[in-house]
Amino acid sequence: RYRYYQNVCAQSYSFVWWDWARWEREIDWMALSGINLAPAVVGQEGLWQRVYRNLGLNQTEIDKFFTGPAFLAWNRMGNLRRWAGPLPPAWHLKQLYLQYRIVERMRSLGMTTVLPAFAGHVPQGILRVFPRVNATRLGGWSHFDCTYSCIYLLDPEDPMFQVIGTLFLKELIKEFGTDHVYSADTFNEMTPLSSDPAYLSRVSNAVFRSMTGADPEAVWLMQGWLFQHQPDFWQPAQVQALLHGVPLGRMIVLDLFAESKPVYQWTESFYGQPFIWCMLHNFGGNHGLFGTVEAINHGPFMAQRFPNSTMVGTGLVPEGIEQNDMVYELMNELGWRQEPLDLPSWVTRYAERRYGAPNADAAAAWLLLLRSVYNCTGVCVNHNRSPLVRRPSLHMDTELWYNASDVYEAWRLLLNASTTLGSSPTFRYDLVDVTRQAAQQLVSDYYLDIRSAFQRHALPELLTAGGVLVYDLLPELDSLLSSHSLFLLGRWLESARAMATSDREAEQYELNARNQVTLWGPNGNILDYANKQLGGLVLDYYGVRWSLFVSVLVESLNSGRPFHQDQFNQMVFQVERGFIYNKKRYPAVPAGDTLEISRKLFLKYYP
Repeated sequence: RYRYYQNVCAQSYSFVWWDWARWEREIDWMALSGINLAPAVVGQEGLWQRVYRNLGLNQTEIDKFFTGPAFLAWNRMGNLRRWAGPLPPAWHLKQLYLQYRIVERMRSLGMTTVLPAFAGHVPQGILRVFPRVNATRLGGWSHFDCTYSCIYLLDPEDPMFQVIGTLFLKELIKEFGTDHVYSADTFNEMTPLSSDPAYLSRVSNAVFRSMTGADPEAVWLMQGWLFQHQPDFWQPAQVQALLHGVPLGRMIVLDLFAESKPVYQWTESFYGQPFIWCMLHNFGGNHGLFGTVEAINHGPFMAQRFPNSTMVGTGLVPEGIEQNDMVYELMNELGWRQEPLDLPSWVTRYAERRYGAPNADAAAAWLLLLRSVYNCTGVCVNHNRSPLVRRPSLHMDTELWYNASDVYEAWRLLLNASTTLGSSPTFRYDLVDVTRQAAQQLVSDYYLDIRSAFQRHALPELLTAGGVLVYDLLPELDSLLSSHSLFLLGRWLESARAMATSDREAEQYELNARNQVTLWGPNGNILDYANKQLGGLVLDYYGVRWSLFVSVLVESLNSGRPFHQDQFNQMVFQVERGFIYNKKRYPAVPAGDTLEISRKLFLKYYP
């Protein structure tokens, strides 16, 4: 019945700075891909502000609650407050204007929109206005303390829960109409106050009642991430209690990471509630070739054949987009199939469709990529851990789930194909992406040389390997990325600035954008979680870090003093923070010839 698309986090990692033209392209792509169920949650803070003001909160209290634009996804899930905020009034107006158009466009193309509902998280100001209200302060989230976390959760049995939830939904429906499906995540990565099944049932029932109070036909769409994220807490009894707090069929659960950690299998198909088999695939919008094609190709069909299966659809739920197009095309294709595809023949035809012409070298390259980077098996979590995009240390992970030689060979084949396919924009994008992957592998090799030279006290070798990495490979990679508009730091930063209506807003939005892809928090709280390989970022952030690392190791060998990671971390934090505040404007227009740069890298570095 459903082909679902969008992850709550993608609103921040990918969509946050989009204008209407970019949204329209995405919605049209959704229609062309057969997506018929998707969230429309933009601009909700504007309506929440209206509700809070009506309830008697003042602007200061509201400003202490909302995060900045690049972090709103985690404010909505009750993880974070205030960080990189507040939200300027113009932000609300622009986002509401977008939401009108998004909802109208999605519905005109036959999609069911999923609107946001009240999950129970409230600003502290609610306690001032309603001192008797029963609210509990949740703990810190991830590596954040209570300065920016520890949000208040209203007790679902408190009468105010229904008042606020229904008020908000009525306001929302008055503004945007409704397709009767609502999303709310009360316990995303947050542990409930009690594991008592009766309590958990009351919580989910209260959330559902606050929806039906405004719309008697409401259906609740819930992310199933919490069940696999905290399996120690969510035992079968707890899962069943939460799911059965809502009448069967009035909730749809997203089995969010079904390609690696399906939940339906150990919950008797979500104890009778309908679910959507989702491919998560990507974390943090990281670059890096990756896929679990075998799991994707068979998973949805296994779920359909599961005893008493309640599967009602397939879904794509990456945390960030604009990476690994092939995997999403494959998943979209499977939504229409009755049985698994013959992947080698599918990918051969994919290459032809993508480049607009058959080409033996391109097809051979894709077959290599299919069997290597795109064929991760077992429990695969696609977080780019390459030393390239991580804070340097002497204990970095260089493990791969595939043969590096397959990527080098695919790179060679694509360069061969470039004589005939070089004018195709999709081909040029893929050439950058595969060259980038090859360079990422090379960074690991140089890192291992650096580490080994340091451990053997071989100063000349350390200087050679470090010098090549810092002064040649990373700058070459940066110039490759700078030759393509989709790999530019400037595009991300300028789109953030373009949302602003004043210089002050432009600065705030740019700091939001810079912080998210680097420190992710004031102190590197979730450091490099949302790492990207972008022209400008490779040189001025990753490159500067590596330069410092190599010089500290050289200094250590010269002086005979041991290398201390803690001391290095303090030094490198200044470099990382310095990047966020460097005030440099990065070009939003590509420079240089992609094919030429890739060829030059190939001639220098092909192993």
